[in-house]
Parts: sequence; C-alpha cells; structure tokens
Amino acid sequence: MNANDLEDFLNSLEHMYFKDIDELHKYAAKYIEQTKDAPLPDFEGYSPNEMTFLFYNPYDDKSPMKLQKLDESDYKRIPIFNLIKYLANRIVADGEIKLTQNGNLPKKIVSELYSQGFIEDYFIENGLSKPYYEEKIEGIHLTRIILQLSGMTKKRNNKISLTLKGNRLLSNNDELLKLIFKTFTQKFNWGYFDLYETEAGQMGFAFSLFLVSKYGDTKRLDKFYAKKYFNAFPKFLDSSEFNDVLSEEKLERCYSIRTFDRFMDYFGLIQIDADDKIIPSEKFITKTDLLDKFIHFEPHQSIPE
Repeated sequence: MNANDLEDFLNSLEHMYFKDIDELHKYAAKYIEQTKDAPLPDFEGYSPNEMTFLFYNPYDDKSPMKLQKLDESDYKRIPIFNLIKYLANRIVADGEIKLTQNGNLPKKIVSELYSQGFIEDYFIENGLSKPYYEEKIEGIHLTRIILQLSGMTKKRNNKISLTLKGNRLLSNNDELLKLIFKTFTQKFNWGYFDLYETEAGQMGFAFSLFLVSKYGDTKRLDKFYAKKYFNAFPKFLDSSEFNDVLSEEKLERCYSIRTFDRFMDYFGLIQIDADDKIIPSEKFITKTDLLDKFIHFEPHQSIPE
C-alpha cells in the first residue's frame, strides 16, 4: 500500500458507519497492519514487515535471513575469510607486527599475504603493479580493516596485535566467519573503495543475497539483479548524484561492483563471468553451493489473526 492507496482507504471510511471514533481507529489500524503483512511482487513475495528486517535489521531473530554453520571443508573456499585468518595467525606467530609510518602493513607481510593466492589483484596479475603496498591492494587492505573493525586486533605504538577475542575466535571457524560477515556488512563502509556517494548495495544487501539464492542457479546478468533491487528500493534512484542521462547505468554499475565484485565474490558465494575485469560490457552471475549452505531464507510467513 502506498500513500495514495492509504488516503483513498481513509476517505472511504467516511461513507461507512462506525459507532464511535475509537472503533474507526481500530478498524483502520487493523487494515493497515494487514497490508504490511501482505506479500508484494516487488519484494519477491516478502511483506513490507519482512523487508523492513532485511533492510534495517537483517540479523534480527525476526528477519527471514539466517546464517548457518558450514562444514569444516567449506571454510577453505572463502577467499576473504582465509586471508583474514592467515594474517591473524601471522600476527600470533610474531606476537605483533610493526606498521609503516602510514599505518599500513610492511612490504614483506603484504607480499607474503598476496602470494597465498586467496584474492587476486588485476593490476598485479597483469604486471602493472607489485604486491608491496597494502593500500594499493584492495583485498589485503580490506583484510587489515576488517580485523580492526571486528575487534580482533588492537593497535599500540603503531604495532598491531591480536586481542583476547581474536585469539579465541581463531579456533572457531563458525563464529569467526559470522563475525567477519557481520563486520563487513554492518561496520565497513562499502563506499570506501569508490567515489559513489550512495548507500546503494550495502543497504538492503540481505535482499540481494536472497535474489541470488532464488535465481542464481541460472547464469544471469548483473543488471537482472540490479533492476530487482532498485524496484524494491526505488529511493536510491532519486539520489541527486544520479540525475543525468546515464543515472540508472551509473547506479547499476555501483550496485554491481559493490554487491558482486567486493562482497559476494570475496565470500565465495558466487562465480563471476565477465569479458573484462575493470569495465566489462557484460557480467554474468551464478551462485555457488556455499550461498545456500551458509545463508537460509525463510519463506514469507503471514501473521495469524
């Protein structure tokens, strides 16, 4: 129900007979609550109430999204998880790691991390850069940031070491992955690596996961998911930044890079097929079995009267 529908409904009440104003208010409140619980096509069958949780509180007990425990062998298939765990264990082995004057990891550690092959960098793989500088390698820079934001590391005198929390979680892959996942989606700003001044992609990320879980068995263009996302959350299309002729194209590209390249692919939830890594003319998305193993979406549930 949109604002116009609600206004029409309230106007129609003028032609109905109610014993008192309290009765009218109760009737209107019940009707509005029922519409909030009704499944909508733009929400892929979820209700406004359910979408509120997916958008604002995806990890709430009432949210349709549930994180699940993986088999131990599955954790080895998650790039960002393994990169973070490798660096954490490296810190444990050394006791602490002294950072550069700019607060980044030293070249030796950066080179060692990159050589593990967890996340490739286009410029390094094509001989355009060297694996020396943390701030120039997105996956490694993100790794150190997530360790910090999650509370797994602490920094003193320009040296980083693991906290008690970090040491404890290294022996529990289930808790560690869920902490990394929640930290990435809720504490890390997805706009950090780009110049798009919008929350598109990060806000409502749970709905994007649901879309890929639902449709990802078939290879589909990233634009397929972008259109469904913006149909559900049209407010992003009203952003003042995207008000020229290419507005929708820019916003779809922002959504695609953040959602697929820097999120789902890093967690091993999808496979990306593209003709170009930097500016692809077409990008196809297919889900991996990890997505449905790690994340379960409960179907729409009506609230009993």
